[in-house]
Amino acid sequence: MAHMNFKRGVLSIAAGLLFASAAHAGGLERGGYNIDLLFDPSDYAAEASATYVNPQRELNNVKDGNRTSPLLGGDGDLSNRPSEGIRDTESYWVPRVGIKAGFGDSVDCMADYSQPWGAHSNPGINWAGANDNIETKIKSDNYAATCSYKWAVGPGQFRVIGGVFYQEVSGFKDRLALGNLPAAFGTGVGRLKLEGDGYGWRAGVAYEIPEYAVRASLVYNSAVDLGDVTGTLDLREIKVPGNPLFGKVTDVYGTADMPDSLEFKIQTGVAPGWVVFGSVKWTDWSQLQSLPFCPTSTRGAVACTTGSVVEATSLDLLYRDGWTVSGGVGHKFDEKWSGAASLTWDRGTSTGLGSQTDTWTLGAGVSYAASENIEWRLAGAVGLMTGGHSGVVTKDGREYGKRVSYDFDSDFVGAISTSVKVKF
Repeated sequence: MAHMNFKRGVLSIAAGLLFASAAHAGGLERGGYNIDLLFDPSDYAAEASATYVNPQRELNNVKDGNRTSPLLGGDGDLSNRPSEGIRDTESYWVPRVGIKAGFGDSVDCMADYSQPWGAHSNPGINWAGANDNIETKIKSDNYAATCSYKWAVGPGQFRVIGGVFYQEVSGFKDRLALGNLPAAFGTGVGRLKLEGDGYGWRAGVAYEIPEYAVRASLVYNSAVDLGDVTGTLDLREIKVPGNPLFGKVTDVYGTADMPDSLEFKIQTGVAPGWVVFGSVKWTDWSQLQSLPFCPTSTRGAVACTTGSVVEATSLDLLYRDGWTVSGGVGHKFDEKWSGAASLTWDRGTSTGLGSQTDTWTLGAGVSYAASENIEWRLAGAVGLMTGGHSGVVTKDGREYGKRVSYDFDSDFVGAISTSVKVKF
């Protein structure tokens, strides 16, 4: 391995580049978890970043899955609404802020704010699948504290890492619960609005040889039990008889866990001014299958489970585990400028329901050291979301996805990320 005589620019831009490339991963992933600031060799460092992501998923060959009249218990015939070129995704921002401090030669700690999870689908009401989705939006806020202790081992240093985080998750889903209603009976639109919070923890290890730009780390982030996920089911715009929930707002509850994850990262110098890097991450999205929600008034009478007699509605995801694999190369051009490029593959989490298929992303970025204490980064990524089909899926003897089916081709996703780091 070649001796390295460069400081921080290459490794810093590599970290920012991987974040931009993976900001549109499967499941509900947005920013995920990132503790790279903890490894900054400065005594004190602060960093702020913002990533803009623009996925352009379009749905085609949309078919209404239940065309029976609402008066006969169906969703209403939407087959005459647009069924081609339906824009499903919305662009979004992912912010992150962190501060790090070193205490002596052995202890480093950081505190950060991030938005690890999120989603925003907004095809609107004027499409043939409006009885399945008009708009769905999920957001999160994560507040974390992480520390490490390091000591000399062989030619480098070994770290043990531990931390805790508090997480808030909220969101809503609008859909046309009953379509083609006479005006006197309302618009037919229903809204499910939910929120929950919980705590998690992380633990990991790392080994570094700073002289050669070597670092290998393995970090586990626990699941977050959101406990009681509470909210409301608003069906005031359905003013027809036959269902006691129609025509009013009902308090509902359920349960959900945000997933645990395990990530391995490695980097090494290969020649003066050059470094290669890579990562593999597993995320337990398969724990999010069908999430039932029941009227709060039924709590304690009957368990709120999928298919139970008290189930008011559900969020049907049927995810499988997510895998994200990245690799790249970085180069320090001079004392101020560094650059890097990477390729990322993310395995889609959809299992026939939804449009989260495999994504391939190519990223590039630059880092500019304005002074010894200030560093700017700019990274961008372009990617391909592969095509597929969403329709009826049978799981545990129950059919999901009956409201709508559609196809989607390979679509474009782009991202740009900028950040500033101050260190002293």
